[in-house]
Amino acid sequence: MSAGFRPAPPPRPRRDPDYKPAYSPAPVLDGARTLARTLLDYAQLMRLHRPIGIWLLMWPALWGLWIAGDGRPEPATFLIFMAGVLVMRSAGCVINDYADRDLDPHVRRTAERPLAAGRVSPGEALMLFVGLGLVAAGLALLLEPLARLMAVVGALLAVTYPFVKRYLHIPQFYLGLAFAWSIPMAFAQLTGSVPRLAWLLLVSVVLWSAVYDTMYAMVDREDDLKIGLKSTAILFGDADRALIGAMQAMVLFALVLAGNEAGLGSWYRAGLVIGAAFFAYEQWLIRDRDPAHCFQAFNNNHYFGMVVFIGLALDYLFR
Repeated sequence: MSAGFRPAPPPRPRRDPDYKPAYSPAPVLDGARTLARTLLDYAQLMRLHRPIGIWLLMWPALWGLWIAGDGRPEPATFLIFMAGVLVMRSAGCVINDYADRDLDPHVRRTAERPLAAGRVSPGEALMLFVGLGLVAAGLALLLEPLARLMAVVGALLAVTYPFVKRYLHIPQFYLGLAFAWSIPMAFAQLTGSVPRLAWLLLVSVVLWSAVYDTMYAMVDREDDLKIGLKSTAILFGDADRALIGAMQAMVLFALVLAGNEAGLGSWYRAGLVIGAAFFAYEQWLIRDRDPAHCFQAFNNNHYFGMVVFIGLALDYLFR
């Protein structure tokens, strides 16, 4: 064989047009993407991407735990309540969107929520709500009997709130009761009773919730008027700022009385002074009733709850 001679390559086998590989990753990848989109929609339905509601529910729970536990709440109780805050806030958002599924598409701020936009079906929302409710029930079973009974009342408040705003002109106060209910639960769990101090704290949180949820309702006032929803923002009308200011003063007064009842001192009072400054800032934000500024004022209430907790926690720490 000469050096320049090369044998011809073997002929390529013809591709069978009906041949399919034994395994293709495409269906698996498509399934993973679909699952990821579904989980993202569920997370948005539970508002996990907007934690402000978690904070606003968490701070009253921490106030109650720290005062009822004399500055040292039991670790297990602390974990149960914090998990309950996350689960109940998520469940509340799901049932709220289910109740408003025919109304949210007509409100600019809520039109792209998963149920309103059709990315999650009503049946899926109900199944998610039931799942979260079972988790909440499991957490409640870990509590003492009186606290467990209080948890049932709290669950009823959370479930019924979305429907109340169709009939009551003051649903913000009803929401406040739901958000404040962790306080008597904390006292029931840690002390075995619900004293006057617990109810005084509850009143302060009901008023505080009415303050920030009225600011929240001011964002949607025009849309709510068109679709017939009720709110304190609509009820108060042009007196909204003055009435919010009056409620802010009552919140601070109730917290002063609660602090005196609990024997809290200068650190706690310093927290209330800083909280009063945050309230004044919110009044400045809503001065023109601009929706964006009203929403900013609503979010600012997270810092009010935080500074009150820091004040009372420091008061117990430095005794």
